[in-house]
Amino acid sequence: MSSTFVISITPFTEDGTLDEDAFRLHLRRMAAGGVGVYVGGGGSGEGYTLDETETERVVQIAVEELRGKVPVRAMGVEPRLAGDMIRYIHLADSLGVEACQVYSLDQGHGHRPNEQEVEAYFTDILSAVSSPCVISTHQSVGYQVRVPLLQRLVERFDHVIGINSSHQDHGYLARIIDAVGDRVTVHVGGPAQGLLNLSLGGQGFLTSEANLAPALCASVTSAYDAGDMATVFSSFGKVVRLSDVLYRNGGIRVTKAVLNSLGLPGGYPRKPQLPVSDQVLASVRSAVDQLDLGGVEGWS
Repeated sequence: MSSTFVISITPFTEDGTLDEDAFRLHLRRMAAGGVGVYVGGGGSGEGYTLDETETERVVQIAVEELRGKVPVRAMGVEPRLAGDMIRYIHLADSLGVEACQVYSLDQGHGHRPNEQEVEAYFTDILSAVSSPCVISTHQSVGYQVRVPLLQRLVERFDHVIGINSSHQDHGYLARIIDAVGDRVTVHVGGPAQGLLNLSLGGQGFLTSEANLAPALCASVTSAYDAGDMATVFSSFGKVVRLSDVLYRNGGIRVTKAVLNSLGLPGGYPRKPQLPVSDQVLASVRSAVDQLDLGGVEGWS
């Protein structure tokens, strides 16, 4: 079965405080839209700005709001050490998430680990935890987790349930699916490769765009499963256009601003990110309005 997951925003008040009420309302919108949810991510979730107490609270709220409604997963941020990821997974599991993403190792300062170090890193983590895990191979760290290693990890650890691949290399994605797609789910990061992934036998895509338009994003994979290709193509075209206008104009900063302008819970970005200007918001809001999403998402 195909699926769409949102990398949820984390709403903050204008002074930078975690806005728990707005976060709960936002998560309820995501559940109503039919998307699975990852929380606390380093990109859309601004996870690097969260302290330990806030990190725990974000996961706790997500479980309270989403458990039993839609899949709820913890994402966290790229770690410097295996121990960082192990502690996060134990925390998330204790709070009741259904699965946790295991980010690729980011050593910092531009350094890249060799293959033996990458294998040792994942092995140390997956040997120390037993809860469901999704391995991430992400362009942000500057390297791909090689397919033979992914295959060894999937074969060795039964609690690996999926791979999230966030690279623009189409052949790499195909090789992942050919190697492990019969045993774990494969999702791509961002919508651009969403239809490609489905055509190769993967399960769907992760999206920041669903923070604004969850029902639209979910309709791509639900229509695909129903064999409704007209809806697949029309919805996917809108998702790609929405992605382009949001990311060209500030990504999650402008997403939050558009949500606020619609009277929906978005909140503000936390420093070092700053809010977008009124001029940028007006331009993006006009482009969003032209996509005519109100009927699908329930806003006027």
